[in-house]
Amino acid sequence: MKIALALTAARMKLVLRNKAFLFFSVIMPMAYLFIAKALFAHGTGPEFVPYLLADVLALTIMGTLWGMSLQLVTFREQGILRRFRLAPVRAWSLLLSSILANYLLMLPTAGLQFAVARWGFHMKDWGNLWGVLLVVTVGMGTFGALGLIIASVTNSMQETHMINNALWFALLFISGATIPLPVMPAWIQNFALFLPGTYVVTALQRVMIRRASVLTLGAHMVGLVACALMAFWISNQLFRWDPEDKVARKAKLWVVLALIPFFLVGGWESKFGRLQADAKSDYDYLTHMMMQRIAAPRS
Repeated sequence: MKIALALTAARMKLVLRNKAFLFFSVIMPMAYLFIAKALFAHGTGPEFVPYLLADVLALTIMGTLWGMSLQLVTFREQGILRRFRLAPVRAWSLLLSSILANYLLMLPTAGLQFAVARWGFHMKDWGNLWGVLLVVTVGMGTFGALGLIIASVTNSMQETHMINNALWFALLFISGATIPLPVMPAWIQNFALFLPGTYVVTALQRVMIRRASVLTLGAHMVGLVACALMAFWISNQLFRWDPEDKVARKAKLWVVLALIPFFLVGGWESKFGRLQADAKSDYDYLTHMMMQRIAAPRS
């Protein structure tokens, strides 16, 4: 564990020297917030800001998928991982340090998004902050581990971009991060139950809008934690130090194992869960509050 912590500090220093980090980890997440406010919350009151912030935080978390996969593939292609191999460093230590470094570097960005929402957009309620922190932590761990899997099963940067783009499209438009889940067709809502991003989005909405306890988010947390552990184990098994080492096509089927927790949780939610009902309740609650605010001056 000491080696993983030392590698975490080294990774943070290495990433901070990269100007691209400032753009993708600070400027882009903040741009999400302002764009979302302009496009989806224009003319709404401060009561809608927590809902908006939950979606933007979810996008920031899901963006970890890109960061983890691209960083690891870049390090492998540039021969940086080969140098680590000469030291007494195990693959799991290097992978864990990647997730920890990304998490510690992204926390200030999430805090800045909260500050802008509170003092820039006049958000009145912080929500359940401990719940927000836990969901952000688990979510970043899950999507960080999924990003490591992508880096482990791709043989080139081009292939990595192709997979990232396909996954990002589904996460962006189906998980509820940009379009509210309750307004989508029923078949899309049912499909969204099998996506990890949906559980991050709805969990953040619950703890920020309703101040829900994390104990009420059992299915969300179980699915995310199980997926993170499975994805991390698989990425460790498929890890490659050298760019010359190519992963076999059959090995890529291992990725399906990482999504098994969400196949199970999604199946349970579709039969017995309340995720869709809770998402609709939160959305209707905000809509009702906005209608009351609009009607108040007339009365």
